[in-house]
Amino acid sequence: MTEPKKQLRQIALSFVALGPSGVSVRDRLGHLTPEDEKVLRLVGAHLGSLASRDVAARCRDGLDHSTDTWAARKRELTAMSSSRWAGAITKATHDQWALSRRGQAAHLQNLEAGARTITHRLSLPIGEKGSKKTPGGYRSKSEWFHKTRRLHVLEDRLTAVQADREAGHVHVVRGGKRLLNTRHNLTAAQLTEPEWRQRWETSRWFLQADGESGKRYGNETIRVTPDGEISIKLPVPLAEYANSRHGRYTLAAKVRFPHRGPEWADRVEANRAVAYRIHYQVAKGRWYVDASWTFPVVPNIPMETALAHGVVGVDTNADHLAAWRLDTHGNPTGQPRRFWFDLSGTTQHRDAQVRHALSRLLNWAKTCGVAAIAVEDLDFAAEKTREKHDRKRRFRQLISGMPTGRLRGRLTSMADATGIAIIAVDPAYTSLWGAQHWQKPLTSTNRKTSRHDAASIAIGRRAQGHPIRRRTAPPRAHQSDAHGHRTAQADRRALGREETRHPVTDRGQEPLARTGRTPSTRATRTPKTVRDVRSAGQWVQDSLLLAE
Repeated sequence: MTEPKKQLRQIALSFVALGPSGVSVRDRLGHLTPEDEKVLRLVGAHLGSLASRDVAARCRDGLDHSTDTWAARKRELTAMSSSRWAGAITKATHDQWALSRRGQAAHLQNLEAGARTITHRLSLPIGEKGSKKTPGGYRSKSEWFHKTRRLHVLEDRLTAVQADREAGHVHVVRGGKRLLNTRHNLTAAQLTEPEWRQRWETSRWFLQADGESGKRYGNETIRVTPDGEISIKLPVPLAEYANSRHGRYTLAAKVRFPHRGPEWADRVEANRAVAYRIHYQVAKGRWYVDASWTFPVVPNIPMETALAHGVVGVDTNADHLAAWRLDTHGNPTGQPRRFWFDLSGTTQHRDAQVRHALSRLLNWAKTCGVAAIAVEDLDFAAEKTREKHDRKRRFRQLISGMPTGRLRGRLTSMADATGIAIIAVDPAYTSLWGAQHWQKPLTSTNRKTSRHDAASIAIGRRAQGHPIRRRTAPPRAHQSDAHGHRTAQADRRALGREETRHPVTDRGQEPLARTGRTPSTRATRTPKTVRDVRSAGQWVQDSLLLAE
């Protein structure tokens, strides 16, 4: 009795990803005078204390927040700073509260999924095997007992989070929860108490302001002129430190924004909105200024236009990107490429590794002459729970370490500057089918094809709309190439794609007919080589043979 055929999930359609909707550039504030640093520290600390008070007030309001409560908070802040600083603080507070609210919803979903998985596994007999979609029972009575205790812990946490969500309570830490917890592990962090205190206070400063189109140079609070001069609107309590008119302080340092500098200068000269943020990095002892602005999203180019010159399929892995170029018919050309990165170390190091790998990928794609890169639309949000994978700690660490979201955002923004389109494809079965249909045929004595290389071909073919599987090889006796299979993948619309190849002797049919020979045989020296057409089933000489 044959087993029932496995039901495959529906494959989503590929699409061209949208480009970025904004940009952020950074430059160092060098050559600051001691007076400049003093003013920046005073302004940042004063506005940071106001921002902390405003966040606490917003959290107390909860779901009762309204335009009246917002106006009351803004009036209170205006008296201690300015109307523009008050607007910037309240907007940052609203963004922080909304972000915490979304994080709370995600945490609630994770707790519900964990409790649901444990409940399901506890209901199964001990030792029962699971499937790919649902996990099985626990291995032993001891593990079953400990999971019952964990279920009670998750249910208690779930009840508390649900109560906070219904009441509109969120937990916000200005400066970061990770840095706050570092205070209790200074030895492990290799920090002293004064060093930690300096980082904590610096992270709670507030020196940022949104721009406004139509105002001078696009921002009245933190103003940067086209030649790089920076001036700050001082709060009312610090007006005595002003060195310019209208209560402003002008810094001695100037910025020039090497990256996207002309684009920034055009916006500033046209008085278009530009947001600025001034911050201090304690580890480096340097001041920086960030400039950011938004622009309309460019409409997607048609899929046919993006795939007109082929595509580069990219398989994302925990430590490298496997890429292979495909022509317009879905045939892999050239050699596979790998772009390695190391995700250990600090956040800045990991981000730099991702950017360097993507830069190499984009440069190689440009040299190939393609206008599109196909990547998987990965999302491991539902795959990272310890309740699903149980003791597979290394596997959970593997998928948790893959920077899918950051890599997708970085690739989209970096590709927009190079004119290369990003095509997102469904990741279902790409590794499995790629290894099944492409790994062995593309492996030779000079090249060893890995599963990741084969998966990149599957991703590229899915973006092009071709089936992942290769054409079925004909029997060896029917292969025209003698000792090799024809691996070329003709287009599905090509005429005669599935037909047999015509004999080479068809081209010499006319000259041979004049000699009295048929087009498929050579002249023989004896007429004894005559064969029966019906018995042999192939081209033969006719009965009138001419000896040479």
